[in-house]
Amino acid sequence: MQHAAVIAETQAWVKRVVVGLNLCPFAKAVLARGQIRYAVSDATEPTSLLVALLEELERLARCDPALTDTTLLIHPYVLADFDTYNQFLDAAEALLADAGYEGVFQLASFHPDYRFAGTAADAVENATNRSPFPMLHLLREASVERAVSAFPDAAEIFEANLCTLRALGKDALAALMAQCHADAQRGAAGEASNAA
Repeated sequence: MQHAAVIAETQAWVKRVVVGLNLCPFAKAVLARGQIRYAVSDATEPTSLLVALLEELERLARCDPALTDTTLLIHPYVLADFDTYNQFLDAAEALLADAGYEGVFQLASFHPDYRFAGTAADAVENATNRSPFPMLHLLREASVERAVSAFPDAAEIFEANLCTLRALGKDALAALMAQCHADAQRGAAGEASNAA
């Protein structure tokens, strides 16, 4: 799969699901200001993904937050199995600390088969962290702190998400994810016709 298609589907997911359903009230502003970096890794094994993660952390550290506030490191070729992905997160957090970025950045996790501990695989709350491809979300601690100060009771966000997802239902959510894929396909077809 080409990087452009992976990015296009991820962008559609951010727009339609994350922002469209207001699953993350903090995402709308960075999306509107164009401050999200979408990076695709060609890694096919976890060690290479750790190298890519370190490169993205270093890039984000050098970048002006006004230009790039956050990065989605999308890795479609590695960690497709959620349990393996979940185990990898310990290594990712260790790398963050070893590189001296603890307290500067934090990682959030998203996966097509995301499952919170103690939930059934098809539980609706898992959809809050389900993305088209496995990815690591690199967030600036300072930005998170500012966002949380604007929403003093962050626990209410999760409860509101559950209400939204339950009201939407699994079928409508699946249709929304399919629409993200269709958006990406349509965009790729448009680009191909423009290039011809």
